[in-house]
Amino acid sequence: MKQYLTALLLLLCSSTIMSQSLQSPEQFLGYQVGTRYTRHHRIVEYFRSVAQARPDMVKLEKYGETNEGRELLLAFVSTPDNIQRLQSIQQNNQRLAGTARDKAAPVVANAPAIVWLSYNVHGNEPSSSEAALLTLYALTDPANTQTKEWLKNTVVVIDPCINPDGRDRYVNWFNSVVGKDKNANPASREHAEPWPGGRSNHYNFDLNRDWAWQTQVETRQRLKKYNEWLPQVHVDFHEQGYNEPYYFAPAAEPFHEVITPWQRDFQNLIGRNNARYFDQNGWLFFTKERFDLLYPSYGDTYPIYNGAIGMTFEQGGHSRGGLAVVNEDGDTLTLVDRAQHHYTTSLSTVETASKNQQKLISEFKQYFDDSRSGKIGEYKTYVLTAADENKLRAVTQLLDRNGVEWGVVNNKNFRGFNYISGKEEAFADEGFHIAVSAYQPKAVMAKVLLEPRTVVTDSNTYDITAWSVPYAYGVKAYAVKEKLDVGNGWRTATEITPVNATYGMLIPYQSFNSAKLLADMLKQGVKVRFAEKPFTYQGKNYDRGTLIVLKTSNAPGWNDIANKACIKHHVQPVLLETGFMDKGADMGSPDVKIINGAPKVALLTGEQASSLGAGEVWHYFDQQLEYPINLINVSDLGRVNLRDYQVLIVPDGYYRSLGDKPTTDKLKDFVRGGGKLIAMENAVSLMAGGEWGIKNKDDKSGEDKGEYANLRKYGDRDKGYLSASIPGAIFKLDLDNTHPLGFGYPDYYYTLKQDAALYDFMKDGWNVGVLKKDAHVSGYVGYKLKSKLKDATLLGVQDMGGGSVVYFSDNPLFRNFWENGKLLFANAVFLVGQ
Repeated sequence: MKQYLTALLLLLCSSTIMSQSLQSPEQFLGYQVGTRYTRHHRIVEYFRSVAQARPDMVKLEKYGETNEGRELLLAFVSTPDNIQRLQSIQQNNQRLAGTARDKAAPVVANAPAIVWLSYNVHGNEPSSSEAALLTLYALTDPANTQTKEWLKNTVVVIDPCINPDGRDRYVNWFNSVVGKDKNANPASREHAEPWPGGRSNHYNFDLNRDWAWQTQVETRQRLKKYNEWLPQVHVDFHEQGYNEPYYFAPAAEPFHEVITPWQRDFQNLIGRNNARYFDQNGWLFFTKERFDLLYPSYGDTYPIYNGAIGMTFEQGGHSRGGLAVVNEDGDTLTLVDRAQHHYTTSLSTVETASKNQQKLISEFKQYFDDSRSGKIGEYKTYVLTAADENKLRAVTQLLDRNGVEWGVVNNKNFRGFNYISGKEEAFADEGFHIAVSAYQPKAVMAKVLLEPRTVVTDSNTYDITAWSVPYAYGVKAYAVKEKLDVGNGWRTATEITPVNATYGMLIPYQSFNSAKLLADMLKQGVKVRFAEKPFTYQGKNYDRGTLIVLKTSNAPGWNDIANKACIKHHVQPVLLETGFMDKGADMGSPDVKIINGAPKVALLTGEQASSLGAGEVWHYFDQQLEYPINLINVSDLGRVNLRDYQVLIVPDGYYRSLGDKPTTDKLKDFVRGGGKLIAMENAVSLMAGGEWGIKNKDDKSGEDKGEYANLRKYGDRDKGYLSASIPGAIFKLDLDNTHPLGFGYPDYYYTLKQDAALYDFMKDGWNVGVLKKDAHVSGYVGYKLKSKLKDATLLGVQDMGGGSVVYFSDNPLFRNFWENGKLLFANAVFLVGQ
């Protein structure tokens, strides 16, 4: 009895000490959550303090850093018993999914459900990180008996801030403009965030469009951990306009066809429990509208395609919410309110998962059992092939990052749906190939990424409706309805052999790797030539664009520099021993062009430019091409000496001055003087309305000109809009690959079209990428628009004086996952106009 009392006393003392050392967010920060914005480093410090106070319940793991060096952090929260065996819980979860290495180990069916809560992916939607503080405290507070019970059946993973760089950009700005007292007037300065805003990361990328593609360092680091865990439930916390009520699951149509009935049903369970709490508090909400489940690179769809119940929760507020704002109903919405709402749905989700833990685990296991047994989709094997190894390497990097297994087929005698012809045909190996089987744990992800056409059940979607990897990456592919024997193959890249050149070397130009190699050599002062016409050397044919490096004109050491660049970028050089060719132009021919040094490149940025569009170009140069670029504010264009640059890039944007005469004259003078102007998306549209060589196509064919054509029903307004919309679909362009803009490509190019912009064929320019009839490949296009999308230029070049203007109506760098557009853009920078 005495021992029992002593033990009880020690337990009570221990509990008291923990209660005293565990601080609430308000105690730690010195202010109530929501009365001020909390900087990221203070969020991290609070999480550390809780982990120190409750090491038996919280395990912290740093999983990386942002571009600006801010810490990326996960907190694993559960009961002491679950935390003690956290590694075995993870390993068991991998066995449930079939991704574990020890596949023969027994599976524990009654395991805790893993609930992953992701906060603040958009930096200027900041209330969720404040809610993360409250959620962590509620889960670890010894006095909270409810959460203590819920954690018996769950492991909660909290990512308090996915995008610290964007968050601190917003928070630091807001703190610099807010007065002693907050101002709820939406017209006041603290509700008008300046360019580029805190939504995006350092490179102005939207991290909530990057889950599948993983182009950004934050995403790659996070998804590596995510795919090691594969939770059963994932919530992605957001904010929307401050006039909007709260949104939570169930989601809106369209749902991708791979989403299971269970994944649909559990969203209803989550939604009903959320609604119960919101109704009790008199808080408004909506469900089943606006936010669909189709595009695979969101924080709700990506988890769904990886076996989880993935959801987006949206609180009204956003960057214009400030600390308080008066909405259109005359109510004042505060940051305290916003944080409380997200905190409530966070705990409600944990509660629902805990109470349905066994069903979550059993359905999770069934999901992956079905995947491994080949029950996903009509196609059982996807085979991709290319003449250039590097193009397939880019695909395998994407697959590896998403945990999709791949290999090769030994028996190549099969038929499948040919992505290029759109017909069932015999497989033709281009030289290299990979194969992806639908009999694997990530079969759903494989189907979603690789299927030739995505089924769209409802046209009212939030994002693009086509993204098929073979089209986006520029490789040929076959979707096969039978299970092929897929084995391991060429995991190690082909070794590059240096050449000891005394005359010169030839370098194939077939992929983005060749463009990176070219940029590398130019940076190091190597003079590079390229062939404008095909030629034959020692019995082998070389295509237009082949790079040529000669001893002539180059300084000593050029051979070593070129060889190292070839090895780095994995392109095999060919020894050139003479300038005399078997067929075609010799090395001294005018058809062999020299690139006049490394061009100095400028990018318009700042107000009027699209922050995302400018960010894509910036990241392309800085992180992928690894070539210097100068960012110039649009407002400084009038006083910048453009003669200091050889290339000026005008990204997508809404430029007030692009059509005026002084700006037009200055840009034309720049081009006539030998400069190169590269215009993208809406910049092309604005130029088409001015004194440039490209003009808008005015096509009113197919429009109803009847007496009652303009009569519309108010209730059909959404349908009317959708019938003439194109949220993002793939089209096949006829490509003039005899023009330097098209070097390295076949005579076609797949473009992602997101608008109805069409341009007349240029009379005084080169129509390099042309949209002809019946060019639609995949994705939703409104029926009123579809018939009009033909007979137009989408990629063009206009020669002007000593320079050139390059027009990109569609974005070849879209979210930097449109891999096949990257060489096209490099051609515009380095080859056009030489």
